[in-house]
Amino acid sequence: MNSEISAGKARHLFAPIFYGSLLLSTFGVAGAKAQQIPPDPSMRQIPKVSQLQNNTLPTPSKPMSQVTSVNQLRDVSPTAWAYEALRSLVERYGCIVGYPDRTFRGDRALTRWEFAAGLNACLNTIERLLQDNITVLKEDIDKLKRLAEEFQTELAALGARVDNLENRTAFLEDHQFSTTTKLSGLVFMNLTGADAGGDIRVNATNLNVPLEFRSPGRDPATGQPIVQKQPDNAQITFSFLTWLTFSTSFTGKDTLVTQLAAGNGNSPANVYASAGQYNTFGVPFTDQTAGPDVGVPDVIIRELFYSFPLLDNVQVAVGPRINWYRYFDNNRFTFFLNGAGSFNSGGSTLLNAIDRGAGAVVSWKIIPQLQLNVAYLGEADEFLPGAPLFNTASDPNKGLFGGTNTTTAELSFSPSNNFTARFLYTWSNLQALGGTIGGATGEPLYGIADAGPGRGLDVNPNDGGLGTSPANTFSFNFDWLVFDGFGLFGRYTFGNTILKPIDRPVNAQAFQVGFALPDLFKEGAQATVSFLVPFDVVAGEKYLVSNGGNGGTQYEIEGTYYYPITNGIAIVPSVLFIGHPNNFSNNPSILVGNMRLQYSF
Repeated sequence: MNSEISAGKARHLFAPIFYGSLLLSTFGVAGAKAQQIPPDPSMRQIPKVSQLQNNTLPTPSKPMSQVTSVNQLRDVSPTAWAYEALRSLVERYGCIVGYPDRTFRGDRALTRWEFAAGLNACLNTIERLLQDNITVLKEDIDKLKRLAEEFQTELAALGARVDNLENRTAFLEDHQFSTTTKLSGLVFMNLTGADAGGDIRVNATNLNVPLEFRSPGRDPATGQPIVQKQPDNAQITFSFLTWLTFSTSFTGKDTLVTQLAAGNGNSPANVYASAGQYNTFGVPFTDQTAGPDVGVPDVIIRELFYSFPLLDNVQVAVGPRINWYRYFDNNRFTFFLNGAGSFNSGGSTLLNAIDRGAGAVVSWKIIPQLQLNVAYLGEADEFLPGAPLFNTASDPNKGLFGGTNTTTAELSFSPSNNFTARFLYTWSNLQALGGTIGGATGEPLYGIADAGPGRGLDVNPNDGGLGTSPANTFSFNFDWLVFDGFGLFGRYTFGNTILKPIDRPVNAQAFQVGFALPDLFKEGAQATVSFLVPFDVVAGEKYLVSNGGNGGTQYEIEGTYYYPITNGIAIVPSVLFIGHPNNFSNNPSILVGNMRLQYSF
């Protein structure tokens, strides 16, 4: 018998043996117990030679079905030339299994390598039967011996091939990681309107400049802060904001984050804001321009940092533009993507003088329930212009330590998945701008201060008399999922700013309380109601040239409902009510409505 004829007949005659006993290292022999091997998520499991010899192979997701009669196989008819062979295997040896749909698929072609693997398993099956004193027909043994001799080369090579595959697989498992960059994105579309029902008193010297450039002043005659009335003429706007984040890993444990941003938002409530209060009350967080040129959708780098593990429980992030809010003052119910979504409600209004900065953050997971985050950042905000006024960390005349900078420590305690409390302290070094402290990089001052009547802007409109000043901020923040469908949250912050060189304090407090209704009307949805006081002055009011008002206390009520339409699309309506705007008790209230479409990928 030549090898071609032998192989051809063997393919048809012993395909049943092959499929019944092994099915190419995929299914176990009928009657033998299969052993499930845990899969490596990144590699396809390759059986070992020992597994082939012992018939302990991985079980498929849809196992073959044991048959007790060849007639149970739908695609095998009594007229088939291999019918008797199949019946013999079923009735004599019980080593035939069918596919879940009760087919045998005996006309499938197989290679000599496949047949050799099946033959090897069949020999082991008969050996097991002999060891168990189960009768095996001599003619079947003779056939197998003849085939074993003919395929001796293939059987010998099979073990070497599998050994080689095992070695290659082990190498790939050890070296399977390659540098990978993942792209994620967020797109926000905001339809926003605001109405005050009357003129709003604001602290500003000129109402005809762009809203973000409003500046404070003092009346030279009285020394009191200048107050003007802003007409109620805010118009409805439709704007966008988009973030594209590239996360690159070189080792599988580290991450290089590069986030690009572009937008054109200039929210209507900004019309009613005093100097230094741009993008604060009544402004949805995503209704903003990403860069320093308001309304111009330039592409800018919003975040750029590298994060890596220093120890098993210590993570370090370093970079020229780190997002402070990635690491501090978080709250599950005030996260702007699905919770309270305005600038003032997303985090404490007295934190932090730096939103994005150059420096480092160290995160230490002390125990699973306790984490300490510590950061030093020099100011590098992407939404502010460059030197000499802002972005001081990259200014060679001021540098990482000479301009505005902050040092923050936060201890978070999570005794369960339902509750987290955060204790935070920030020391700030606040750079004076035109002799004043405050504005975009002035927290915990949520306004603008000068040296006071007789020494401030009333004496020199271009110099408020102050220099770089230190500040201390203490904050407590918690979120508590009381039970499924209901949660509570709150914040309290106290800030102390020492005005230099006059060594006078301005002390202020802020607080927020609210509740959330997770999964309201739909899984993943969330309704949030928040009440907050953003800036309540308790000492040093006379030094405020903006946002001191007439001694009133501004408060804000916000209702937000996040509704996911699909996994990547959500609609988020919100309503904001602002009482005593700009801390003027005689100001009319402001009502803001926002409809946000949110896309994530």
